[in-house]
Parts: sequence; structure tokens; C-alpha cells
Amino acid sequence: MCGIVGYIGKKPAFPILLAGLKRLEYRGYDSFGFSVLDGKKPFLFKKTGKISQFEQEFPDPNGEIGIAHTRWATTGAVTDANAHPHFDCKKEIFLVHNGIIENYQEIRNQLIKEGHKFNSECDTEVLSHLIEKHFRGNLEEAVRETLREVKGTYGIAVVSKRDPQKIVVARLSSPLLLGIGQDEFLVASDPAAVITHTRQVINLDDNEIAVLKPGNFFILKEKPLETIEWERGEAEKKGYPHFTIKEIMEQPESLENTLKGRLLINEGTAKLGGLEAIQDKLRKIKRLNIIACGTARHAALVGEYMLEEYANIPAEVDSASEFRYRKPVLDKDTAAIFVSQSGETADTLAALKEVKQRGLITLGIVNVVGSSVARETDAGIYIRSGPEIAVASTKATTSQIAALALLTLFLGRQRDMALVMGQRITKELAKIPELVKKILEQDVQIEELAEKYKNFDNFMYIGRKYDYPTAREGAHKIKEVAYVHAEGCRGGELKHCELALIDENFPTVAICPSNSVYEKMMSNIEEIKARGGPIIAVATEGNEDIKNLVDDVIYIPKTLEMLTPILALIPLQLFAYHSGVLRGHNVDKPRNLAKSVTVE
Repeated sequence: MCGIVGYIGKKPAFPILLAGLKRLEYRGYDSFGFSVLDGKKPFLFKKTGKISQFEQEFPDPNGEIGIAHTRWATTGAVTDANAHPHFDCKKEIFLVHNGIIENYQEIRNQLIKEGHKFNSECDTEVLSHLIEKHFRGNLEEAVRETLREVKGTYGIAVVSKRDPQKIVVARLSSPLLLGIGQDEFLVASDPAAVITHTRQVINLDDNEIAVLKPGNFFILKEKPLETIEWERGEAEKKGYPHFTIKEIMEQPESLENTLKGRLLINEGTAKLGGLEAIQDKLRKIKRLNIIACGTARHAALVGEYMLEEYANIPAEVDSASEFRYRKPVLDKDTAAIFVSQSGETADTLAALKEVKQRGLITLGIVNVVGSSVARETDAGIYIRSGPEIAVASTKATTSQIAALALLTLFLGRQRDMALVMGQRITKELAKIPELVKKILEQDVQIEELAEKYKNFDNFMYIGRKYDYPTAREGAHKIKEVAYVHAEGCRGGELKHCELALIDENFPTVAICPSNSVYEKMMSNIEEIKARGGPIIAVATEGNEDIKNLVDDVIYIPKTLEMLTPILALIPLQLFAYHSGVLRGHNVDKPRNLAKSVTVE
């Protein structure tokens, strides 16, 4: 939920830390801090608020070793004292941390008995005091002894005035990578922080410790170099006012990248190199569990419909945060699919470990190469949508749905999906990027619609079959970026509860493309209209009749029913984005939320 960056080399560390931290601010932005070793006196600066508010106050320390952090509060309130880096009693050891120390209170109480003085409420501070306790001249040995005592998750970077020519980093269920440059090394929790310096990285695995020194580094075992696939400019706004709108507008390209080289139209199937090594095992699978959180879970719900209807495999979507606690019934004929943009979502990783212990086949659908989900699953699909900086996911969501459609083709053609059906799906998937471009051309009209509805504080989003998850995600988006209460509901369920909410001050967004449940959706719209509720419809191009029933219409092109959610989500994303901007909110960094949820 937070961002880490560290540097050791021959250049002044502070400007590099500052630039890296700005690139990570989307990971957490309630406070930030720096620590730089300059050979004389350690420099420490930490504040609540955003970096831009304090840039004029920053001094210019000369040290060539330093660490920095941007925080999204978990344990401890948003205060200067709780900001990172944290330090020991003598202000000689400095540490930044992502994750959560579950037994911190027990450790803290014991350290206080031993005479340690604490400066914050934050769980992280116990780590710096434990390292102080175990320090006997070698920083990495003190870190190793400390980590044996803690329970929880961590990605940490540590520097010390008492062992000054190194940065020690360690990881357990919280992402960390090493950036390998020319006579310099970086550590970061996200590739965005190192991309301006190097594209050569090493992703740390759980329970690994790395020691960075000027000119060299070592870790517990040899690890191969990987290459970051992103280009530097992909993590910049490129003239857009916000990352959110930039990433919405990038969806024709991101979807094309997801599909590129994977559609075999003549064969009516998908080429998924990441699955080929286990395709014989997948042919024997009789059931699928799809496990995800938040927006990824909505994409998974679309996949559930696809896989059951076209691959003829029973599928069930689980919320990762609940999966381990409900004792799911899983057998050897079940495979589990883990969907995560970052590949580092703590709840999803915890569920993955649970499934692996039971010996099931595990698949990942992720965006970040080298992420934990990518490394720990048996096989998977990279969605290849590029860096997503805004907290609210947009282009990764549509690419996740496209990847699930590819998986449906792959598994369906292994079974009883007819060639002609496979060819039809591949042809329609190939058209999707161009159809998305057509929807994005309506941006101005959708902004006008957001202006019309900007003062409403409640919305109902409804859909049926494939577009029930679409409704869920539409409501999710407007809650995230516009702070508007919204309900995402099955159209057929309204009469059992939600109709009680409808009146002239409670608009409904009805996703009603011309598909197998269109007539049923018209009945649900009539129910809302009879109660005086304003209605915005998302309908298929050419449907003029719907204008007689609703207040406003957004049109999307016609496609296969299973692919409609990709198209229907685009106007809902735009509507949420413009609503948030018009209501004066920071749409890239919604309050109380962070991009990568690395704690339970």
C-alpha cells in the first residue's frame, strides 16, 4: 500500500530518491520521508501531506546512499511521527517498510521494558529498535536476527550510520526489486521508481535478503536478470490532466497488446504460450475457482460466465479476502485462477499459498512481469496492458476480461467448442480495440452527461448476465473517484430490495445492450421508471426505441454478448472520471485508497 525507493552509487542520492518517490506516490500519499547518509550526520526529513507541498523546503544533502518512502496509513494515524523512515533510539539506524508486523505490540512492550524509547504509533518502528538490539557491527546480520522474531509481511530497506556503506533489503509477501545500473543500484517496491535509471532488475523472492554496496551486491542465491517491458514514457501523463483519463484513453492500445499474437482465427482458438507446458493437465480439469479482489473480481465474474457458457467448465468466483476463511471444497480436478493487476495483492497471495498447499493447478492473470503471483503460479497469462498509475483500475480491467476470453477459447477448444464458434469469437475479439476507439470518441458527450448528474449523491447500476459484473464495476468506479454512493445490482433482483431506494433523486445506470436478456432488462427499466427514477441507458448502436423509455442514452457498438462488458465499461469509466473531476476530487489518488493492497 506504500512505496519504497533506495539508492546507492556515485551520484547524489537525494534527487534520485525524490524523483523515484514522485513516481511511487500513487502507491500511498498521506505522508513521505527520506533518509540520506552523507558521511557526517544522517539526514532525515519526513512529513504528512504530498511531496509537492514541501519541495521548496527540502535541503540538498550530499550523501550517495539513501532510502525513501511514501505512506498509506495502516497502523498508526497520519502524523509526521508515523511517517517513514523510522529510526532507533540513537537515530543511527533508519528503515522503511511496506506490509504489516502482526506481533508488533508484543515486541514493542518487551523493548520498552528493555529501555527502548519509541517515537511513533507505527508497527514499523519495532523493526528499527530490534535491529538496534541485535546490531554487533554488521547490519545484514542484525536484520536477519530481527526478521526471525517478527510475524507478518514486509518489504524493507535499511541503512545505518554504524555500517554506512550498504543498504540491506528483505522481502516477505511485499514486493521489492533491485535495479541494476552502471556502478549504482536501486531498490524499489515498483518498477516505476527505477525505469529512468535502468531496465535491468532482479525481483526478490520471499525470505530473501539482499545487501547493496558501492559497486556490488549479493543475495542469498543467484537470480537471473529480467527486463522491464515498459517504456519510460508509459509512466508519465503525456499531456493528459490525470493518469486516470490517460489510462482510459490508452485502452485501444492496451487491449491490442493483450490480444497481439494470441488470436488464431483459422483454428478458432488462442495461442497462450504461458499455458502450453501444462495444457495436458488443463484438459483434465473439471472445475475452476477464480480468486480475486475488488475490480479484478468483477473481471473474474465476467470470466465465470464465459467459461461456463463456452468452455463448459463449472466456474466459481471467490473473494480472496474471504477464501481462506470459508473452508472451500477443492479437489484434484479443480484449477484455481488468480487475477491481480499488480500480482502483489496480499489477500490474493494468501489464497494462492492456501491452494498450492492443497496441490491444485494454479494459474495467474497478471499485468506485472516478475510479480509474486506470476512467479508462484504454475502458469499464466500476462495481460500486457502497461503501467497503470491511477489508483482506480481501468485499462487493466478490460485487459483482464480480454485475457479471460482468450482462456475461454483455449479451454473451450480443448473440449467441445465448435470450430465455427471459436472462429466467431476470435474474429470479434480482433475487432475490440477499434470498437473501443469509437466509444472513446464520445468523451465530450459523456462529460456533458456527468455535468448533468454531478449533484446526485446516489446511483443504482443494474445489469443482467454478463452485464451484472459490468454494473458492479460501474458502481465501483464512481464510488472510487467521485465519492458517490452507488449500488451495483442484478436487474432481476430490484423488486426484492433495491426498488425501495428509487425516487427522483436516485438515478439508475442500466446496462442494456441488445442481447439475450434485453427484454428482461426493459421490464426492470419500466419498474424504475414507474417509481420516478431518472435513467441513463448503455445500449447498442441503432436502438432508437430505448430513447422513449429512458432519460439519456450512451451507445456502444454491437459485439458478441460475452465481449459486451469490455465495451460497456468504457463509458462507465469516463462517466465516473468526469464526475470525480467535476466534484473537485483527486481522481488519480482517491482518499483512503492505494493502488496495490499489500496488507490484509
